[in-house]
Amino acid sequence: MRELLTKLEQASALDRVGDRLQRAVQATLRPQRVRDALHGVWLGHPLHPAMVQVPVGAWISAAVVDLLPGQRRAATVLVGLGTVSAVPAAVAGLNDWAALSRDQRRIGLVHAAANSVGLALYAGSLAARLNGRHGLGRTLAYLGLSAASAGAYLGGHLAYKQGAQVNQSVSELHRMSDGWHSLADLANLPQRQLVTREVDDVSVILYRHGDDVTVMLERCPHQSGPLGEGEVQEIDGHACVVCPWHGSAFRLNGGEVVHGPSANDQQILPTRVVDGVLQTRLP
Repeated sequence: MRELLTKLEQASALDRVGDRLQRAVQATLRPQRVRDALHGVWLGHPLHPAMVQVPVGAWISAAVVDLLPGQRRAATVLVGLGTVSAVPAAVAGLNDWAALSRDQRRIGLVHAAANSVGLALYAGSLAARLNGRHGLGRTLAYLGLSAASAGAYLGGHLAYKQGAQVNQSVSELHRMSDGWHSLADLANLPQRQLVTREVDDVSVILYRHGDDVTVMLERCPHQSGPLGEGEVQEIDGHACVVCPWHGSAFRLNGGEVVHGPSANDQQILPTRVVDGVLQTRLP
């Protein structure tokens, strides 16, 4: 299985389909607010993995209920619930997928294909059950669960092996030692400009506004983009740093994500000034 997944990650032949689908998804989900909502910016957490709990739960429950006598109606309702709820979950997943790197998109494409087969089989199962063909409906449902399970396995590989839509920057905190670390003389920090410094080889950005200074991890949570090379923009009345790679934006006064594709806030570090020297430490 490891060899198969490695081959899928390196399967450049998938890019012809993947690149076209990526452009289609980006063209369809064009409004920023729509993309942000589907990424889960408002939730502070990727939306897709939360949404898939409904279809997965309903389909697994249907598989159990199908084994019990006299539960045809309950199984039909569960299959219908799972089938209907899978559609918005898939849309959220496609929105996340379109912002991934190419090797991640290759695995994601097969993940989406497996889930699409599963969804089609469950739709067929629902149609068969509504027409009184419950034996066929059960068979199609179990085939659909097998396809969806394969898709779930690939989704786990995306998240846990390839790091898709997980916070790429928070692990930097484990490389920082305890205690206060000196960063710069406060008097020498320019106003409203990004300055990059290092704490134990961990890159951070500094942003001064008056006497307030924000110290933020420099790697973007989405794909480790260099926030220190980003632009400062005012969004909804707040100064925000915008990642130069994919456009994720974070408030400089709190780290909250305001635009995706990142759905995670950026980590802010505590600060203090001692004898005119700005210091920071682990949260």
